[in-house]
Amino acid sequence: MEPRELTIEGRNAVIEALRAGTPIDKLFILDGCKDGPVSTIRREAKKRDIYVKYVSKDRLDQMSSTGKHQGVIAYGASYEYSSVEDILSKAKEANEDPFIILLDGIEDPHNLGAIIRTANQAGAHGVIIPRDRAVGLTAAVARASAGAISYTPVARVTNIGQCMEELKKEGLWFACADMDGDCMYDIDLTGPIGLIIGSEGDGVGRLVKSKCDYIASIPMKGDIDSLNASVAAGILSYEIVRQRMKK
Repeated sequence: MEPRELTIEGRNAVIEALRAGTPIDKLFILDGCKDGPVSTIRREAKKRDIYVKYVSKDRLDQMSSTGKHQGVIAYGASYEYSSVEDILSKAKEANEDPFIILLDGIEDPHNLGAIIRTANQAGAHGVIIPRDRAVGLTAAVARASAGAISYTPVARVTNIGQCMEELKKEGLWFACADMDGDCMYDIDLTGPIGLIIGSEGDGVGRLVKSKCDYIASIPMKGDIDSLNASVAAGILSYEIVRQRMKK
């Protein structure tokens, strides 16, 4: 079935969706609005760790398809999120060292979908994305993944850096993509590994980069100094595959 975007407008409709357990990706609320129904929505969203963004009335009017948003618009996730534990369990069930791709702020749905597709083909056990300032599991992402979203678990966390610290306790080492790093062919990418791919514009953030064990660069001979995020993810993922096959 073709994935469709779920948009919910109006206070009562959003409250009912939250209480019914409808997967909500993001909530947009009129900035400064604090009345009873909106307070209920904020409370329910906090329980479910749903990202809330406060915006102007003009912004909500632009987003609304009905003109009756009542100061609240919710975007539903096209697919359910998994947990980090689900991803680790998948590796354990396969009797394989965990291979996880973590994304530091990918905002383009086509990039996220392509990375999920690559993760599936490269044998990664899952993808982890941040809750804020990043695209979620939208219909566009599902389409770009070419079906891989149904097979590759995607977890969403509040903080990528904190997630890395927890995964280090599980034995993972981390390599991030950065043009100023060591050549990827000179880095040991075998064993339990987390591959960090940064945002389209800024790359991997400073704090996340500081938590990485390796900084990996992709050899480039052209006239520009960067690659599309999903292309970089593909190249580095298959270097991990190559090294694992040689073990």
